[in-house]
Amino acid sequence: MELGLTDRVFLVTAGSAGLGRATADQLVAEGARVVLVARRADVLDDAVADLGSANAVALAADLADPGTGQAAAELAIRTFGRLDGALISAGGPPPGAALANSDEQWLAAFDSVFLAALRTVRAVIAAAAGPVALGLVLSTSVKVPIPSLAISNGLRPGLAMLLKQLADELGPDGSRVFGLMPGAVLTERIRFLHGRSADPAAARAAAEATIPLRRLGEPAEFGRMAAFLLSPAASYVTGSVIPVDGGALRAL
Repeated sequence: MELGLTDRVFLVTAGSAGLGRATADQLVAEGARVVLVARRADVLDDAVADLGSANAVALAADLADPGTGQAAAELAIRTFGRLDGALISAGGPPPGAALANSDEQWLAAFDSVFLAALRTVRAVIAAAAGPVALGLVLSTSVKVPIPSLAISNGLRPGLAMLLKQLADELGPDGSRVFGLMPGAVLTERIRFLHGRSADPAAARAAAEATIPLRRLGEPAEFGRMAAFLLSPAASYVTGSVIPVDGGALRAL
């Protein structure tokens, strides 16, 4: 299938590793160019070297900084002369129970997850010359709460409803917005969460046992789905929240 991504330009936040990097890899493989945003400058440098300086540029910054989204959008225009959309992954809220997380943790996560995503959406729309495709990386906590991740359970469904409203507001101009709900994909964050267990190997095995495909996902599997949805090939998909979870999600 021809995705129609040649010469299109996308911001990819959390783009140095994991789901963001996997998406950037696929976008570039399909002919697009990317602006990678993440905090670790050294890892970003390696990513740009792998993707090629003609295809990728990096901004080492924290998405929680109110100016990061705008700076990334401006970098895209300055480097590549256009901006066609973004894959926005904002923050990984700390674990904890609903009554155990402090007010400070809830407020910091709202800023780094919810507001950071909204600011980036605003920046992309302001910088782009035409319709854009916007993907928000959410979680299966949009539909079903995940034990010990109360903050994510609280914030991700709100972002999902926000993208529904954005689809209404942006659709008349031809822009699209969608959400992706990754399940247990083998990223640094999953390794961290399993590592908090007394027996990480047993924690992974228990997680795999709940997945119909009986394995954790690979980042590349997420990246292929994200690249398709960002492309013109998915031109009639907007306002949708789509699981990429090996069938683990039990809700409709």
